[in-house]
Amino acid sequence: MLSLYGSVGWEGYTRDVDRLCRGLANSHLVITARDGSGALLGLARTISDDEHICYVQDVVVNPAYHRQGVGRSLVEHLMRRYSHCRFFLLSTDHESTPEGTRNHAFYRSLGFLSYEEKEMAGFGLPRNRPDLRNAAP
Repeated sequence: MLSLYGSVGWEGYTRDVDRLCRGLANSHLVITARDGSGALLGLARTISDDEHICYVQDVVVNPAYHRQGVGRSLVEHLMRRYSHCRFFLLSTDHESTPEGTRNHAFYRSLGFLSYEEKEMAGFGLPRNRPDLRNAAP
């Protein structure tokens, strides 16, 4: 798992192995794609209440297996699994980035629309902000 995340350069995940493991353990669902020998080719995970919303947190595929249907298979499995949820959402890099251009084309090929196209808006706090969990209220 660590080498899979490392293969795509997701240092935010690989920097702290314990945190990565906790994140995976706390996911609603983690699915994997493996070759015949059991080697890990890809992984997808969700955060969900399994009623109203499913958020696809990660879709990661070793670059050696890109464009071979691994990511498509993982996402299509999740789309079926959570087809009863009103919201099926994910976030990806901005379209102006090299990864974003490829990711946008991939998700569009699966029927995904941008928030604007769905007449919705998405908001998030900055990635790098202080950890205030132990701060006094």
